Amino acid sequence: MNQEEVAGVVADVRSGDEAAFAALTEPFRRQLHVHCYRMLGSFDEAEDLVQETLLRAWRGRAGFEGRSMVRTWLYRIATNACLDVLERRGGRLLSLDSSQAEEPNAVKWLQPYPDRLLDQIVSSDAEPDALAIARETIELAYLAAIQYLPPRQRAILILRDALGWSAKETASLLDDSVAAVNSALHRARSLMRKRLPERRLEWSAAATPTTAERKLLESYMDATDRADVAALTALLREEVRLTMPPFPTWFQDREEIATAFVLSTDPASSAYLGQFRTVATAANRQPAVAAYVRRPGDSAYRALGLDVLRLEGDRVIEITRFVNADLFAAFGLPPTL
Repeated sequence: MNQEEVAGVVADVRSGDEAAFAALTEPFRRQLHVHCYRMLGSFDEAEDLVQETLLRAWRGRAGFEGRSMVRTWLYRIATNACLDVLERRGGRLLSLDSSQAEEPNAVKWLQPYPDRLLDQIVSSDAEPDALAIARETIELAYLAAIQYLPPRQRAILILRDALGWSAKETASLLDDSVAAVNSALHRARSLMRKRLPERRLEWSAAATPTTAERKLLESYMDATDRADVAALTALLREEVRLTMPPFPTWFQDREEIATAFVLSTDPASSAYLGQFRTVATAANRQPAVAAYVRRPGDSAYRALGLDVLRLEGDRVIEITRFVNADLFAAFGLPPTL
């Protein structure tokens, strides 16, 4: 819409036209969802916060005069709504400065974000650098690390680094000074460097998986489907780590993961789950595998969970396992095979 058309829609919105409000705000729904997801780390909570943002926007529509961009208006509301939630949530995590913050699954509310939904907001003419930044700030490692930051630092880091807002724009949104924003950003970046994995800048930044990554993913799926412990173990780096949010369970090396896989795939084991079948997907701009299991006596493979993988070279170096069948719908995956 041109400026005159926007002005007309804004006037209709202020007068209480629900259809005009939907037309004005709907194009920003997915962007707002990703923003709230970055702030909170939870896909489900982000959906609630989008609804809260739109409700607050509707209630406050009379105060929107159209002088600022619709996007800025909505991001201000969404950010403040997230800050309200974080204030109520309280100190759920230790500071990044604490050595105890090294527990790998401390962010128990972390959920994956489907790439199929991220693709809905990537513009075809977006700058390559902007797309790279978007990938770096949606990875699970980034999302987990940012949850340790104080809420306002978190908001500033996201607005400045993930969304590319200027210090002046960020200060205006948060009703703060440019100097305060710059100071908070400096501290947030410093704390994030302490939390993010080493050699992060060496990770693949390709927009699509490389041939080697696709082959590694296929091998991982094949080994899982065949319950081939030796083949699966060969794909893992020695220091591989597997976490399972929200459960207080993690495995720190290849042998531990192999042992756990044996127990879940051996029919003689009390921890036996059944036969697996996997489907390739993608989450947080990382390769992922959706696992289905056919339990003893069952005729169908039923949704079990998602493995989001971090790859380096020809090895899997980290697995984040979400044992939650409710996530499958967001990924466009069926409940059974």
